[in-house]
Amino acid sequence: MQERILGRTGAPVGVVGLGAWQLGADWGEVDEDQALATLAAAHEAGVTFIDTADVYGDGRSERLVGAFIKDRPGITVATKMGRRVPQEADRYNLDNFRAWNDRSRENLGVDTIDLVQLHCPPSEVYSTDEVFDGLDLMVQEGRMKAYGVSVETVAEALTAIARPGVATVQIIFNMLRLKPLDDVLPTAEKMGVGIIARVPLASGLLSGRYDEHTTFGADDHRTYNRHGEAFDQGETFSGVDYDTGLAAVRRLAPLKPEGLTMAQFALRWIVDHPAVSVVIPGARSGEQARANAAVGSADPLPAATHEAVREVYDDLIRQSVHSRW
Repeated sequence: MQERILGRTGAPVGVVGLGAWQLGADWGEVDEDQALATLAAAHEAGVTFIDTADVYGDGRSERLVGAFIKDRPGITVATKMGRRVPQEADRYNLDNFRAWNDRSRENLGVDTIDLVQLHCPPSEVYSTDEVFDGLDLMVQEGRMKAYGVSVETVAEALTAIARPGVATVQIIFNMLRLKPLDDVLPTAEKMGVGIIARVPLASGLLSGRYDEHTTFGADDHRTYNRHGEAFDQGETFSGVDYDTGLAAVRRLAPLKPEGLTMAQFALRWIVDHPAVSVVIPGARSGEQARANAAVGSADPLPAATHEAVREVYDDLIRQSVHSRW
């Protein structure tokens, strides 16, 4: 698998990682054996970066990842903190950071976490010096090697990139969310900040497996958060109206190169952007994890394909999504 440097961490990682949200909660039930088998398949296929969070299954995802990485050196683990409390800016303080970090280190079974990210905090947090002074201190204390942020909007990403201690920015970036191409990716590349591309398949829409008759379980965020009822709407189907997303995928499907699935096509489109350090698709099975990882050694897409993807976005998606995030 192709490797890239994870921004200011300096760590080399496989360009296709694994997002471990599915292994915790909010995507339907995944049992422990299935979760560990998925992690093993991903690692065997070349994945060396795993992204989790303290809120995924209220720590379940971290604990599963921690059990897996034990005695497996060479895997970079990123977690996130801050979503287990009401989203009020004053809760993002050093005392809480240390408490949250203690819990994550225990869950993961490590003394020092590779990368800790603020988990889509209120916008004003990104402009608060005390927040980043606290994170700098935690690096000095050896609690974590580096820190980054996970953002909802381009404006938040650009504010974070300007902070000298921010190693990475995690942002939604896929064929249905092109706005990061305008400023975020070029600025991050110039400043040496890593880009972690999340929601790469638009909550599965870009896999091409769904249609108007597809239903999701009651415990799946694709049922209960379509309009932002539980958290930011942009996290579910990238904020795109479901029927509009289906129409876009049907226009994108003929662009798929022979030999790739629709999901692999969508992931390869992201990997083709050199400013992206790692893309983090989720997986619920070893088969999915292996298929995702294979994209890390696939051929780049033709320039004409990238132009056609932008045309679909401009025609169907831009008007409703581009100004929001």
